[in-house]
Amino acid sequence: MTTTTSRGRRRAPSRMERAAGRAAALQKPRVILAVLLLVALSSVMLLDGYLRSEIGNDSRVRDGAAYDKVPQKVLDGGPILTFDDGAEKTQSVPDKTIVLTFDDGPNPTWTPQILKILAENDVQATFFMVGSAVSRNPGIVKDLVDQGNEVGIHTFTHVDLSYQSTARLQRELKQTQLALAGAAGIQTTLFRAPYSAEIDAVDNYSWPVYEEVGALDYTTVFVDDDSDDWKQPGVSEIIKGATPKDDKGAVVLMHDAGGNREQTVAALGTYIKDMKAKGYSFTTVSGAEAKLRSQDSGDAEAVGVAQQPGQSAQSAQSGQSGQQSPVAQGTAGRNTEQSAHTKATGATLYEGKALVAAVAVAEWVVPVLAWFLGVVGFAVMGRFGMMLILARRHHRQRNRKRGKRGEFSWGPTVTRPVTVIVPAYNEKECIANTLRSLAESTHPIEIIVVDDGSTDGTKEIAESLGMPNVRVIRQENAGKPAALNNGVRNASYDLVVMMDGDTVFEPDAVHQLVQPFARPEIGAVAGNAKVGNRNTLIGAWQHIEYVMGFNLDRRMYDLLRCMPTIPGAIGAFRRDAVLEVGGMSEDTLAEDTDITIAMHRGGWRVVYQEHAIAWTEAPGSFKQLWSQRYRWSYGTMQALWKHRKSLTDRGPSGRFGRVGMPLVVIFQIFTPIFAPLIDVFTVYSMIFVDFKAALLAWLAVLGIQLFCAAYAFRLDKEKYRYLAMMPLQQLAYRQMMYLVLIHSSVTALTGGRLRWQKLKRTGEVGTPAGVS
Repeated sequence: MTTTTSRGRRRAPSRMERAAGRAAALQKPRVILAVLLLVALSSVMLLDGYLRSEIGNDSRVRDGAAYDKVPQKVLDGGPILTFDDGAEKTQSVPDKTIVLTFDDGPNPTWTPQILKILAENDVQATFFMVGSAVSRNPGIVKDLVDQGNEVGIHTFTHVDLSYQSTARLQRELKQTQLALAGAAGIQTTLFRAPYSAEIDAVDNYSWPVYEEVGALDYTTVFVDDDSDDWKQPGVSEIIKGATPKDDKGAVVLMHDAGGNREQTVAALGTYIKDMKAKGYSFTTVSGAEAKLRSQDSGDAEAVGVAQQPGQSAQSAQSGQSGQQSPVAQGTAGRNTEQSAHTKATGATLYEGKALVAAVAVAEWVVPVLAWFLGVVGFAVMGRFGMMLILARRHHRQRNRKRGKRGEFSWGPTVTRPVTVIVPAYNEKECIANTLRSLAESTHPIEIIVVDDGSTDGTKEIAESLGMPNVRVIRQENAGKPAALNNGVRNASYDLVVMMDGDTVFEPDAVHQLVQPFARPEIGAVAGNAKVGNRNTLIGAWQHIEYVMGFNLDRRMYDLLRCMPTIPGAIGAFRRDAVLEVGGMSEDTLAEDTDITIAMHRGGWRVVYQEHAIAWTEAPGSFKQLWSQRYRWSYGTMQALWKHRKSLTDRGPSGRFGRVGMPLVVIFQIFTPIFAPLIDVFTVYSMIFVDFKAALLAWLAVLGIQLFCAAYAFRLDKEKYRYLAMMPLQQLAYRQMMYLVLIHSSVTALTGGRLRWQKLKRTGEVGTPAGVS
């Protein structure tokens, strides 16, 4: 970056201009990083919600529909439905054979127990799994397959497919296949629809679903005997319901998830032993089909080529001549009881692993976020409680008129002269109003205007007012801390008041501000800054923030003797104390917070004087507000890091480290950073969970905030009408402040640096009387 002089010569950029260029270049990557983090968080929550059927959930279940469009041979057929060359075909399980099936799993509690019982009894079963549960429990699925059991699809989200579109049906199948690929490296051709039962229950709405599934070469498996274990009828009833009649073979239904399966686990071992004692054998769906082929075409063919469920006999036989179909290729060499499985390869395998990995992240992140949400909620409510209790105590103490200790007083009235330092950089719109308000001061003062290299005539305006007690000091542009230090060095008196060049004081502000210095242990005093340009939307929002911040936060910190910040708009110091701690530091962008903490560490007490009122011009646009708060929050982090050793300071000087530092970190950094979680989870709950409950919870929190704000307004004798802006403030303004803090945190963590940013002023804050 280069600039051109008035004579047209190009000169090298200044140090400040180079710093500005570097800062601007660094901001874009950090914004992108913040956006990516937000997108990642949203994606994780959406994925978790989808897995838990909170997103896209359709709980409708069809019942009692007509079945006249379903072929009669299907309704009268067996529980295994295939479509060979487009023609439907049903098969029944061979006599004295049980195909034991489990629905709705896997479940981390019940499925391992069931697998243990199956292994102890040397039995393989077929598990129709829900894809979302597969992706959350991949280890169980792998163990299940390695044990020799068979897997089928039970959709990804357990929806009634008769209500869903073809696209949704295919998505449910594909996502479950990906989950199986990621969990166990397999795919399957077995399918069972949620809420299905015996084949004679197929109706006009579900039949098209089975036709579509069959066209995709899936074998649909229905039920012969339902144990009704989901009803928890007792062990004996479960065994009775699962027992085939008249020595026939059967597909038996049990569940390894979807509720408490303690009775299922208790019944399973006994059931297997009873059925074996009666001469029954157990197998999988593929094993039953192999038996049927053995009966139809002889042992050699059946055992030599395991016909893929849903695959024609001709295509199975073609495998003997070396012309295997793509599906059959994956089954070569596999156990007959698992011949419905194919090995997942290529993109399918890697997509499946990516899905399982993403789910693992979501399974870890969302509970952690929920835990943080609880911590943040507790911290927010705790802060409100502390502010209300301590603010009330502070107000009663400082405004005491009578009682055992009589009227409150700081001590003998302070009447000695005071130096008021006004640092100014391009403040032509405001400087005249600022100095005129000081001219009305009821306390004897000298005014030092330190012009920090202004280029807009600020110095000339200050001098033209002709005020006898005003000195204007000109310096090269060096920043606000340098200007304040210059003023301190040139101060004539031992008490100095520091203010901003855009601030207007009440006539008695200086007098009220210096009264606490009657006590020798007090080294600095924070005044009460108010927003003067409050009649705009953004001004009203900042007005609410200022009143709550100064009246509740500062009162709380004052009583705890750990005031974190003396506002730059209105603050007073002992000159010797400022010099003792090294003056206003240029190490941070929050020199007011920096000097305040330094005063604490120097052993001085810092207090809040609510009756010393100043009016300041708040940023008038969102861009300026962002710039100001970005600098404030980043500067506060710098100051806290700079004074981190205060945590180990001993004695009175370490009080801020022991009390103030933790409170500032918790209430002003940690809580605001994670507070958006409250809003994110609220919106999430409104959309996907329970709108009414989430809305009531949000309104309850808003009510608490309104109560706190109203109390703060009462303490400060402010008009309540501005509180009407608070609901909208919570929806828009607060989110912006959270983003600013998050942006500042990203900048701090990535080692960025910010420069001072001059805000555009309008000069609309004039005399205090003009503010309503």
